[in-house]
Amino acid sequence: MAIKVSPLSDDVAFGARISGVTSAVLGDERVRDQIRTVFEDRGLILFEGVEPSGRMHVDISNVFGQLKDHPVPSVARVDQETMPGVIDMPHYPELGGFVEIEGQTLASWLPWHFDHCYNNELNRAGVLRAITVAPEGGLTLFADGVQLYRSLSPELRARIEGCNILYTLNLAFDDMRFGRPPTLRVLDVRESQKEVIDYAKTLPRAVHPAVWTRADGEKVLHISPWMSAGIEGQEDDAGDALLHAICDEIAEKVQPYAHRWSTNDMLIWDNWRMLHAVSGMDPSYSRRMQRTTIKGDYGLGYFENGGVGDKILEMTV
Repeated sequence: MAIKVSPLSDDVAFGARISGVTSAVLGDERVRDQIRTVFEDRGLILFEGVEPSGRMHVDISNVFGQLKDHPVPSVARVDQETMPGVIDMPHYPELGGFVEIEGQTLASWLPWHFDHCYNNELNRAGVLRAITVAPEGGLTLFADGVQLYRSLSPELRARIEGCNILYTLNLAFDDMRFGRPPTLRVLDVRESQKEVIDYAKTLPRAVHPAVWTRADGEKVLHISPWMSAGIEGQEDDAGDALLHAICDEIAEKVQPYAHRWSTNDMLIWDNWRMLHAVSGMDPSYSRRMQRTTIKGDYGLGYFENGGVGDKILEMTV
């Protein structure tokens, strides 16, 4: 049972496209091994032309490991009996949650980040699919931390190496300290987020390295501008200036892949390596995505001052 593997895009050095995937094909362990090898090497896989179903979503996800539930209670779940671990992320105009950037009002906008940076453990990956596609906009963007490390200026690279970044579960864009677009204005916050935002202020901050080294020896610049709170041990003007400079350089030098969705696509990215963002769209459009989360941890994160986490931060105790 053959699958076809090809480059993701001529414009980026990471990622791959895979076609020919069916549930029957995924029953072949040799194929599963091949897919996992591509994922480890390329950091992102776009599965093209797959059956647009929750069952296929789970089948593809299971190739990469055990699924885990999302920690935030306000995130909607799909049927946990038949599709455990699948979360629902809809935007309908009446739900709200709008920002303005460069004078344009946008819904479903998200800044550059990696998932669950606010937890001591980092999930291995996310698998995303589109249920409802906006007629324009609503693109998901991906950036490779290996490429970002290589493109970082030597002076900044030397200064950030060995630093650890502090993160907190802060969904409020108006409190975004680092990497904030200069023209960003928050117009409306979803009601479902407000309780989480308030509760998260009572929880310990997570700490993750700004740069880490993969098993293949490649170094990864892995900084989430969204939810970053500062540099551990350098929460002063100099430390903040350094983190601002790094986030500004990420925005300047990032070479992203921007995915325009089809309902026959599913996409997995390496959460230990990649950053992602969402371009936003006209608030009058509807957009509905579903995602699974692959359990795992790279073992480099911890809570500040020996803090203890909470269910909302994916703790299992």
